[in-house]
Order: sequence, then structure tokens, then C-alpha cells
Amino acid sequence: MVGSANLNVMIKAARRAGKSLVKDFREVENLQVSTKGAGDFVSRADIAAEAMLKEDLMGARPTYGWKAEESAEIEGQDPTRRWIVDPLDGTTNFLHGLPHWAISIALEHKGEIVSGVVFDPAKDEMFFAEKGAGAWMNESRMRVSGRSRMIETIYATGLPFAGRSDLPETLQDLARVLPGCAGVRRWGAAALDLAYVAAGRYDGYWERRLNAWDLAAGIVIVREAGGMVDGIAKDTNPVETGTIIAANNQIFESFAKVIRSA
Repeated sequence: MVGSANLNVMIKAARRAGKSLVKDFREVENLQVSTKGAGDFVSRADIAAEAMLKEDLMGARPTYGWKAEESAEIEGQDPTRRWIVDPLDGTTNFLHGLPHWAISIALEHKGEIVSGVVFDPAKDEMFFAEKGAGAWMNESRMRVSGRSRMIETIYATGLPFAGRSDLPETLQDLARVLPGCAGVRRWGAAALDLAYVAAGRYDGYWERRLNAWDLAAGIVIVREAGGMVDGIAKDTNPVETGTIIAANNQIFESFAKVIRSA
């Protein structure tokens, strides 16, 4: 696929930052002998990756706004456009040596996500999409799954950790979803969960208490792959609310009804 100039900038930036993260990921096994804490190691890795992404993205489009996990928000000279970036989605996986984490880059225009890149450097899988141009993984066009029977479907979600207050709500979700499907997965990287819905690997995904950078890129990728995306509260913007339901168009309404029935 030949993408726009903006998309090419996003892909190039993701690949450069990805090389840095892969190098750091190979050092995870040495953390036990490090004089600094593991959290410090991860912070240095993702801060360095974000610095690279910011240099490349803001260098190419200096008038755009900036919203990212590890640095202060920037109000751009162009108020209609901003980058939304997560330099390392799946930090806990990264820290534990699990090769399931990603870089997420989205471009927002007038409140709508118009381009998205989710790059998994460990597997060399680049998921990307632009509004109106379809969704892709490396050189292959992506489509959401065609499954229409809930009992055949697999879903992804996040599970609350470290005493988060939304554990009861999530357990209620699982009690409603699990009896009627083929399984639920929790792999610990929201950006990849959405990319996998777009690729047809998952049939749907839901989660609460996310940040804009966790899900922005995945939204346009799922939609351009033929899927549907909404907030858990109907007709809301996931980037603003931090809640999301995504699925193929055949099971979205049934799936959303289950999640929203709490």
C-alpha cells in the first residue's frame, strides 16, 4: 500500500523507535543484576522511545499538537491536528520478558482519528490504517472476522490489577460474556487487542479505564478493517471516555448488549 505522507512519517517513526525498544528488551534478562530497579529500566526504555517518536513526528509536522504517555501535552499551532502516542503499550509484558508489546501512534484531525499505526517490533508486525484507505498488516489487507455466532467467538479484555476499584464490574462482565462464547483472552496490550480484532484474530474486545494513547490508533484500524467501535456508553467517543467496545459488524450489537447490560 502507498500511504499518505503523514502515514509514511508514522511508520518510519515507529520502526526507528521499535529498534531501540527491541535492543532494550534483549537486556531484560539482565535486570536481576542491575543496581537500579526494574521500573527504572522500563521508564528509561519507553522515555527514550518516546523521545525518538517525538523528534520524528514533531520534526516532520511541527505545528501539530502532541499527547503522549511520558511527556507533557503540547497545544499545536494547528489546533485541528494532534499526534496521540504510546511509546510502549504492554509495559508489564516488556518487563517480564513477554514478547507482546507495541508502539501506538494516531493522528487526530478535528476530533476524529484519521490515521493509526500499531507496531509490534518483537514479531515485526506493522498494523496501520488511514480513513477511507482500508487496514493493513505489513503488506496484507486486513478484515475483521466473519463469525456471526457468539458461541464461536473469542474476545479480549483487560483485567484490573493492583487493587483497582473496577474489579467487581469486570468480574460481572466476565460472568455474562464467558458462558456464551468460545473464550476470553487477556494479553496485556490494548493497542494489540484492537489490532487483533482488525486482523480477525479476535472477534471483539472491550475494556474500561483506558487512556487516549492506549486506543486511539486501534480505533481507525478496526473501522477500516470493517469493524465497529463505540464507547461502553452508547454513542460516546472512546478517546474521551476511556471505555471501548470493538467487534466485527455481525456480532457487535449482540456483544455490546451483553457488555452494556450491567
